[in-house]
Amino acid sequence: MKKLNFRKLLKYLPFVLLLLTVVACIPAIADVGNQNRYNSGGGGFDGGDFDIGVLIGWLINLFIESPVLGLIVVVIIIIVYRMKKKQSNDIGYINKNVNSQANNEVTPDFSAAVAAEIQAIDPNFSSDKFIGFAREVFMKIQEAWTTKDWKPIRPFESETLFNTHKQQLDEYIRLGKTNVVEKIGIKHCSLHEFRQDGDKEVLIVWLNAVMRDYVIDDATKKVLESDPNRDWFMKYEMVFNRKAGLKTEAGKKGNSITNCPNCGAPTEVTSSGQCTYCGSVITNGEHDWVLTDIHSRS
Repeated sequence: MKKLNFRKLLKYLPFVLLLLTVVACIPAIADVGNQNRYNSGGGGFDGGDFDIGVLIGWLINLFIESPVLGLIVVVIIIIVYRMKKKQSNDIGYINKNVNSQANNEVTPDFSAAVAAEIQAIDPNFSSDKFIGFAREVFMKIQEAWTTKDWKPIRPFESETLFNTHKQQLDEYIRLGKTNVVEKIGIKHCSLHEFRQDGDKEVLIVWLNAVMRDYVIDDATKKVLESDPNRDWFMKYEMVFNRKAGLKTEAGKKGNSITNCPNCGAPTEVTSSGQCTYCGSVITNGEHDWVLTDIHSRS
């Protein structure tokens, strides 16, 4: 057996560290997280341009040049991989890291600047009230999704978005499954961007949340996907629209989610978004802000 050459070890040390870094990332690559099935958008892992084949080729060459050194590297890789695999299966460890990530996430907050821009054309607009409204709409969405009853969220979504979500939910009902979203903690919510787009105004909200997200079989209650004890950290972009030129009413407590913006009656709407009292279509942005999109962001 060849004598271990420490100078050669130092020569290959950068490659060893690079390889260990890739191995250490393996659980994170496999565990990309639930993108939440009510999203109108999508998401996924982007592995970049790194070619693991290069590392494998390097490792083969290392074995040819120095079998002892190659064996040491492989042993180290196995040890690190097993440690990471054990941690990836430890719910307590996962949840601690997820919540640490959520608490330490630095999300730019443009609420003051965005509010000032809106107030230039709508003096009574309040960022605090709108953020409270956005948070409440988000929580209503989670509740409606879990109970598989999308009617309560109807007054606050555009017709297109509502139909998309209802179609997704109907598929769960057909399959006899429930996607449970619970134990939700909103970590951040802020105004991100405002713009005028033709005859409409667009207001974008960024929201971060930690939640439990899993799928069960309705008949057996067996968990089919994810883990009911595992936390997920999710980042969302919510897009609201309203008709250009609309103004926030003076003295209004906030963006109401309990009353028709046209007649003031309780928000009972038909599937077409009409108020059951006055017949006005209240989900097209003609009277107030309406959610037109919600998707995960990187």
